[in-house]
Amino acid sequence: MFRLILASALIAIAYGRTHPLQQELFDNRIINGKDANIEDHPYQLSFEINGGHNCGAVLVRPNVAITAAHCTAGRNPTQITIRAGTSIRGSGGQVARVAEVCQHPKYNPSNSWDYDFSVLKLDRSFELGSSINIIQLVSQEEEVETGTLGTVSGWGYTSSGGLPLRLQSVEIPKVDDQKCADVYKGYNISPRMICYGFDEGGKGSCNGDSGGPIVVNGKVSGLVSWAAGCSQPIYPTIYCRLSNPEIVAHLNHCLEKFNL
Repeated sequence: MFRLILASALIAIAYGRTHPLQQELFDNRIINGKDANIEDHPYQLSFEINGGHNCGAVLVRPNVAITAAHCTAGRNPTQITIRAGTSIRGSGGQVARVAEVCQHPKYNPSNSWDYDFSVLKLDRSFELGSSINIIQLVSQEEEVETGTLGTVSGWGYTSSGGLPLRLQSVEIPKVDDQKCADVYKGYNISPRMICYGFDEGGKGSCNGDSGGPIVVNGKVSGLVSWAAGCSQPIYPTIYCRLSNPEIVAHLNHCLEKFNL
Protein backbone atom coordinates (compact mmCIF):
# COMPACT_ATOMS: atom_id res chain seq x y z
CA MET A 1 0.00 0.00 0.00
CA PHE A 2 2.97 2.27 0.27
CA ARG A 3 5.97 3.65 -1.62
CA LEU A 4 9.48 4.40 -0.50
CA ILE A 5 11.53 7.09 -2.24
CA LEU A 6 14.96 5.55 -1.55
CA ALA A 7 15.33 1.98 -2.77
CA SER A 8 19.05 1.31 -2.50
CA ALA A 9 18.95 -0.62 0.78
CA LEU A 10 16.97 -3.71 1.71
CA ILE A 11 14.62 -3.23 4.64
CA ALA A 12 12.58 -5.25 7.08
CA ILE A 13 9.25 -3.50 7.12
CA ALA A 14 8.04 -3.49 10.71
CA TYR A 15 6.94 -0.11 12.04
CA GLY A 16 9.47 1.33 14.41
CA ARG A 17 12.06 -1.45 14.04
CA THR A 18 14.97 -1.65 11.61
CA HIS A 19 17.02 -4.60 10.45
CA PRO A 20 20.76 -4.27 11.22
CA LEU A 21 21.46 -4.05 7.47
CA GLN A 22 19.09 -1.13 7.08
CA GLN A 23 19.99 2.53 7.40
CA GLU A 24 17.34 4.46 5.48
CA LEU A 25 15.09 7.52 5.48
CA PHE A 26 11.45 7.07 4.56
CA ASP A 27 8.87 9.04 2.60
CA ASN A 28 5.92 6.67 2.70
CA ARG A 29 2.94 7.09 0.43
CA ILE A 30 -0.19 5.04 0.10
CA ILE A 31 -0.70 4.10 -3.54
CA ASN A 32 -3.88 2.53 -4.86
CA GLY A 33 -4.80 0.84 -1.61
CA LYS A 34 -8.35 1.10 -0.30
CA ASP A 35 -10.21 1.32 2.97
CA ALA A 36 -11.15 -2.16 4.14
CA ASN A 37 -13.69 -3.63 6.55
CA ILE A 38 -12.55 -6.11 9.18
CA GLU A 39 -15.53 -8.33 8.27
CA ASP A 40 -13.76 -8.95 4.93
CA HIS A 41 -10.49 -9.76 6.74
CA PRO A 42 -11.61 -11.19 10.12
CA TYR A 43 -8.28 -13.01 10.57
CA GLN A 44 -6.36 -9.70 10.52
CA LEU A 45 -4.82 -8.71 13.85
CA SER A 46 -2.95 -5.67 15.13
CA PHE A 47 0.26 -6.56 16.97
CA GLU A 48 0.67 -3.79 19.54
CA ILE A 49 3.71 -2.79 21.58
CA ASN A 50 2.85 -0.94 24.78
CA GLY A 51 -0.58 -0.25 23.33
CA GLY A 52 0.53 1.10 19.95
CA HIS A 53 0.27 -0.61 16.56
CA ASN A 54 3.62 -2.11 15.51
CA CYS A 55 3.00 -5.02 13.14
CA GLY A 56 0.30 -7.17 11.65
CA ALA A 57 -0.53 -10.72 12.72
CA VAL A 58 -2.93 -13.50 11.72
CA LEU A 59 -5.36 -15.55 13.82
CA VAL A 60 -4.96 -19.30 13.20
CA ARG A 61 -6.62 -20.60 16.39
CA PRO A 62 -8.95 -18.74 18.78
CA ASN A 63 -5.93 -18.27 21.08
CA VAL A 64 -3.01 -18.55 18.63
CA ALA A 65 -1.61 -15.98 16.21
CA ILE A 66 1.30 -15.94 13.77
CA THR A 67 3.51 -13.02 12.78
CA ALA A 68 7.00 -12.18 11.51
CA ALA A 69 9.96 -13.04 13.74
CA HIS A 70 11.43 -9.58 13.23
CA CYS A 71 8.34 -8.23 15.02
CA THR A 72 8.99 -10.38 18.10
CA ALA A 73 12.81 -10.39 18.17
CA GLY A 74 14.10 -8.80 21.36
CA ARG A 75 10.61 -8.18 22.68
CA ASN A 76 9.35 -9.13 26.12
CA PRO A 77 5.93 -10.80 25.75
CA THR A 78 4.61 -8.51 28.48
CA GLN A 79 4.99 -5.61 26.03
CA ILE A 80 2.77 -7.22 23.41
CA THR A 81 -1.00 -7.15 23.03
CA ILE A 82 -3.06 -8.44 20.11
CA ARG A 83 -6.15 -6.55 18.96
CA ALA A 84 -8.81 -8.32 16.87
CA GLY A 85 -12.20 -7.55 15.40
CA THR A 86 -11.86 -3.90 14.45
CA SER A 87 -11.18 -1.94 11.27
CA ILE A 88 -9.94 1.00 13.33
CA ARG A 89 -6.33 1.04 14.48
CA GLY A 90 -5.97 1.06 18.26
CA SER A 91 -9.68 1.12 19.04
CA GLY A 92 -12.53 -1.34 19.55
CA GLY A 93 -12.65 -5.06 19.04
CA GLN A 94 -11.18 -7.50 21.54
CA VAL A 95 -7.70 -7.41 23.06
CA ALA A 96 -5.57 -10.29 24.36
CA ARG A 97 -2.13 -10.36 25.91
CA VAL A 98 0.65 -12.59 24.62
CA ALA A 99 1.41 -15.39 27.08
CA GLU A 100 4.25 -16.96 25.11
CA VAL A 101 6.30 -16.29 21.96
CA CYS A 102 7.57 -19.27 19.96
CA GLN A 103 10.07 -17.73 17.52
CA HIS A 104 11.72 -19.85 14.84
CA PRO A 105 15.10 -20.91 16.28
CA LYS A 106 16.88 -20.41 12.94
CA TYR A 107 15.84 -16.77 12.64
CA ASN A 108 18.98 -14.65 12.98
CA PRO A 109 18.33 -10.90 12.72
CA SER A 110 22.03 -10.09 12.54
CA ASN A 111 22.54 -11.36 9.00
CA SER A 112 19.36 -12.60 7.35
CA TRP A 113 15.60 -12.31 6.96
CA ASP A 114 15.28 -16.08 6.60
CA TYR A 115 12.94 -18.07 8.89
CA ASP A 116 11.03 -14.85 9.62
CA PHE A 117 8.24 -16.58 11.55
CA SER A 118 6.87 -16.55 15.10
CA VAL A 119 3.87 -18.17 16.77
CA LEU A 120 2.08 -16.43 19.63
CA LYS A 121 0.06 -18.07 22.40
CA LEU A 122 -2.55 -15.66 23.72
CA ASP A 123 -3.72 -15.45 27.31
CA ARG A 124 -7.35 -15.86 26.22
CA SER A 125 -9.40 -17.13 23.31
CA PHE A 126 -11.05 -14.54 21.12
CA GLU A 127 -14.80 -14.83 20.72
CA LEU A 128 -15.25 -15.72 17.05
CA GLY A 129 -17.86 -14.07 14.85
CA SER A 130 -18.26 -11.97 11.72
CA SER A 131 -15.36 -9.66 12.62
CA ILE A 132 -13.01 -12.21 14.25
CA ASN A 133 -12.26 -15.58 12.74
CA ILE A 134 -9.43 -17.99 12.10
CA ILE A 135 -8.04 -18.67 8.63
CA GLN A 136 -6.33 -21.67 7.06
CA LEU A 137 -2.81 -21.57 5.65
CA VAL A 138 -1.84 -22.64 2.15
CA SER A 139 -0.75 -26.28 2.49
CA GLN A 140 2.53 -27.87 1.43
CA GLU A 141 0.70 -29.54 -1.46
CA GLU A 142 -0.71 -26.27 -2.79
CA GLU A 143 1.48 -24.22 -5.13
CA VAL A 144 0.45 -20.62 -5.80
CA GLU A 145 0.89 -20.06 -9.53
CA THR A 146 2.78 -17.08 -10.90
CA GLY A 147 0.42 -14.18 -11.57
CA THR A 148 -2.19 -15.29 -9.04
CA LEU A 149 -3.52 -12.29 -7.12
CA GLY A 150 -3.17 -12.17 -3.36
CA THR A 151 -4.72 -9.65 -0.98
CA VAL A 152 -2.44 -7.97 1.54
CA SER A 153 -3.92 -5.94 4.39
CA GLY A 154 -2.72 -3.85 7.30
CA TRP A 155 -2.37 -0.51 9.04
CA GLY A 156 1.06 0.52 7.66
CA TYR A 157 2.17 4.10 7.04
CA THR A 158 0.15 6.44 4.80
CA SER A 159 0.98 9.35 2.51
CA SER A 160 0.41 11.78 5.39
CA GLY A 161 3.39 10.31 7.22
CA GLY A 162 1.38 8.58 9.93
CA LEU A 163 -0.41 5.29 10.31
CA PRO A 164 -3.90 5.11 8.77
CA LEU A 165 -6.81 5.02 11.17
CA ARG A 166 -8.65 2.49 9.02
CA LEU A 167 -7.52 -0.92 7.79
CA GLN A 168 -6.17 -0.88 4.22
CA SER A 169 -5.98 -3.62 1.58
CA VAL A 170 -4.64 -4.10 -1.94
CA GLU A 171 -4.26 -6.94 -4.45
CA ILE A 172 -0.86 -7.86 -5.91
CA PRO A 173 0.31 -10.81 -8.06
CA LYS A 174 2.60 -13.71 -7.18
CA VAL A 175 6.04 -13.33 -8.78
CA ASP A 176 7.91 -16.25 -10.32
CA ASP A 177 10.38 -17.68 -7.79
CA GLN A 178 13.37 -17.64 -10.15
CA LYS A 179 12.58 -14.13 -11.36
CA CYS A 180 12.45 -12.92 -7.75
CA ALA A 181 15.77 -14.64 -6.99
CA ASP A 182 17.36 -13.02 -10.05
CA VAL A 183 16.13 -9.55 -9.05
CA TYR A 184 17.51 -9.99 -5.53
CA LYS A 185 20.73 -11.67 -6.67
CA GLY A 186 23.17 -11.73 -3.78
CA TYR A 187 20.46 -11.67 -1.11
CA ASN A 188 19.58 -15.39 -1.02
CA ILE A 189 15.86 -15.72 -1.69
CA SER A 190 15.41 -18.94 0.26
CA PRO A 191 12.71 -21.64 0.04
CA ARG A 192 11.16 -19.99 3.13
CA MET A 193 10.34 -16.92 1.05
CA ILE A 194 7.67 -16.11 -1.53
CA CYS A 195 7.43 -12.94 -3.61
CA TYR A 196 4.49 -10.74 -4.61
CA GLY A 197 4.34 -7.44 -6.49
CA PHE A 198 3.86 -5.65 -9.81
CA ASP A 199 6.81 -5.12 -12.15
CA GLU A 200 5.89 -1.44 -12.27
CA GLY A 201 5.58 -1.22 -8.48
CA GLY A 202 3.11 1.19 -6.94
CA LYS A 203 1.11 -1.30 -4.88
CA GLY A 204 2.11 -3.39 -1.91
CA SER A 205 3.01 -3.36 1.77
CA CYS A 206 5.47 -1.33 3.82
CA ASN A 207 6.20 -0.07 7.34
CA GLY A 208 3.66 -1.26 9.88
CA ASP A 209 2.39 -4.15 7.75
CA SER A 210 5.10 -6.68 8.72
CA GLY A 211 3.78 -9.99 9.96
CA GLY A 212 0.44 -9.38 8.30
CA PRO A 213 -1.15 -11.72 5.75
CA ILE A 214 -1.26 -12.07 2.03
CA VAL A 215 -4.31 -14.20 1.24
CA VAL A 216 -4.87 -16.27 -1.91
CA ASN A 217 -8.18 -18.02 -2.53
CA GLY A 218 -9.19 -17.75 1.11
CA LYS A 219 -5.92 -19.07 2.58
CA VAL A 220 -2.83 -17.29 3.90
CA SER A 221 0.10 -17.73 1.54
CA GLY A 222 2.64 -15.61 3.39
CA LEU A 223 3.45 -13.04 6.05
CA VAL A 224 4.91 -9.64 5.14
CA SER A 225 8.67 -9.81 5.72
CA TRP A 226 11.01 -7.47 3.80
CA ALA A 227 11.69 -5.61 0.55
CA ALA A 228 14.04 -3.30 -1.31
CA GLY A 229 12.11 -0.14 -0.61
CA CYS A 230 8.33 -0.29 -0.60
CA SER A 231 6.41 -1.17 -3.75
CA GLN A 232 9.33 -0.09 -5.93
CA PRO A 233 9.43 -0.99 -9.65
CA ILE A 234 11.18 -4.30 -10.37
CA TYR A 235 11.59 -5.23 -6.69
CA PRO A 236 8.71 -7.31 -5.25
CA THR A 237 7.95 -7.64 -1.55
CA ILE A 238 9.19 -10.79 0.17
CA TYR A 239 6.84 -12.79 2.40
CA CYS A 240 7.51 -15.71 4.71
CA ARG A 241 6.27 -18.75 2.75
CA LEU A 242 3.82 -20.53 5.04
CA SER A 243 3.69 -23.70 2.93
CA ASN A 244 7.41 -24.37 3.42
CA PRO A 245 7.95 -27.65 5.34
CA GLU A 246 10.27 -26.04 7.91
CA ILE A 247 7.75 -23.29 8.61
CA VAL A 248 4.91 -25.82 8.88
CA ALA A 249 7.03 -27.96 11.21
CA HIS A 250 7.73 -24.99 13.45
CA LEU A 251 4.04 -24.09 13.65
CA ASN A 252 3.21 -27.67 14.64
CA HIS A 253 6.06 -27.69 17.17
CA CYS A 254 4.73 -24.52 18.78
CA LEU A 255 1.17 -25.83 18.94
CA GLU A 256 2.45 -28.97 20.65
CA LYS A 257 4.53 -26.83 23.01
CA PHE A 258 1.40 -24.82 23.83
CA ASN A 259 -0.49 -28.11 24.47
CA LEU A 260 -2.92 -27.30 21.67
